Amino acid sequence: MKIYTEEELLNKTASLCSTSEHCISDIDNKLRQRGASKEMIEHIISRLLKENFIDETRYAKAFVRDKYRFNKWGIAKIRLALKMKRVDHKDIETALDEIDRKEYLSILKDVIQSKQKSLKAKDKYEMNGKLIRFALSKGYEIDEIRLIIE
Repeated sequence: MKIYTEEELLNKTASLCSTSEHCISDIDNKLRQRGASKEMIEHIISRLLKENFIDETRYAKAFVRDKYRFNKWGIAKIRLALKMKRVDHKDIETALDEIDRKEYLSILKDVIQSKQKSLKAKDKYEMNGKLIRFALSKGYEIDEIRLIIE
């Protein structure tokens, strides 16, 4: 394994952060994989934060936009994914507040209709059960799912 200097690691992570959004835990993991010491990681991350290469709020907003528009994830799944990346609760909620409710419900409706075409069920009750389980697994809330199914 190649041993990097702090300056090399800073340049590599700054370059990475300038091409796409990353959170602190992503950068921390990358630096650990490259063999950086704990002090080196703290120093690099603080410098990246100071120079605005990393911004947790900006990251959370981009993550939310991508996951609900392209991956068709629900709010619960997005919130959990951001918590697992150790993004601050305030940043998560700020990002989730930007979701357009009409667009969100429209995406959920499309997800359910698309899934319904590929499912087989002996009656409406069984079909609804399958659709509810599927939508819950995508991170949608039960109230939203019922609203669309009914």
